[in-house]
Amino acid sequence: MPTIFSTHPLHPEAAARLKDHGDLVVASAIDAVTLADEARSADIVIVRAVLPPVLFERAANLRAAIRHGAGLDMIPLEAATRAGVLVANVPGANARTVAEHVLWTSLALLRKFRQVDRDLRKVGWLAGREHAASGNDLSGRTIGIVGFGAVGRHVAGIAQNGFGLDVIVNSRAPRDLPSGARFASVDELVSESDIVVLCCPLTPETTGLIGRERIGLMKPGALLINVARGPVVDDAALIDALSAGHIGGAALDVFTTQPLPADHPYLGFDNVIVTPHMAGITEESMMRMGIGAAEETVRVLNGELPVNLRNPEVIDHYRRRFPS
Repeated sequence: MPTIFSTHPLHPEAAARLKDHGDLVVASAIDAVTLADEARSADIVIVRAVLPPVLFERAANLRAAIRHGAGLDMIPLEAATRAGVLVANVPGANARTVAEHVLWTSLALLRKFRQVDRDLRKVGWLAGREHAASGNDLSGRTIGIVGFGAVGRHVAGIAQNGFGLDVIVNSRAPRDLPSGARFASVDELVSESDIVVLCCPLTPETTGLIGRERIGLMKPGALLINVARGPVVDDAALIDALSAGHIGGAALDVFTTQPLPADHPYLGFDNVIVTPHMAGITEESMMRMGIGAAEETVRVLNGELPVNLRNPEVIDHYRRRFPS
């Protein structure tokens, strides 16, 4: 039986779909040394942790690395392609889940939830209630969305149709905008939005995209929501803006260093919501992502190409490695 190596346990329904197609092995740890060692005999790797490039040199039978989710930054694409390994992902499986997180954190920041909850529990009813008068409605505001893939489209739909927000979009391919939404440059978007949402992929172009200059362009009191990747934001610039009270707050689900150090400045702000890279994780989304990864796995083991192949240039090399 082929070996299906997963960096993390899979949803039971996903594991059940793989039962007749291979032996599912879960990594004992997710550090680079362990992953590279334990994946040596793998035919397929299902990915929820950063893979070291050396894994692709050592895993002689590896056919595919399949991302349990959308972002491909956990897979060293060049190393995989050089080794003749297919790379695939499951785009859109958790997009609605991430979008709900964006709106939830926006509401929590506007309504001062952290402050209300803290003072209600520690001081009393009236102390918590005192924050309500400085809270704000979500409806009627302008939300700017940087990155208009599956997540960005779900954010726009909920924001526009559910809360009556005006929607501004920036995307590498400004097409098929929903009715009522408009395209803007990044500078225009950050300067005009009450809520700036980052849901773009991490690329050389988006690394440091929201730096000191663009944070300076944000409206006083505006919110920054990052569900993209940590390096999209200049941490030092954002910390300075929060310390100076220039922006109203931030909701951060991703960080340049993960896990976030216990003494990180972000953890000291009442107007910053910090979550442990969980915006796209619910029981339902884990099932969808797991099943999607399982289905791609079965396709490859059956001699087919993945539906969501992300390195098509590898096909000739792959066919030479696995001619049948």
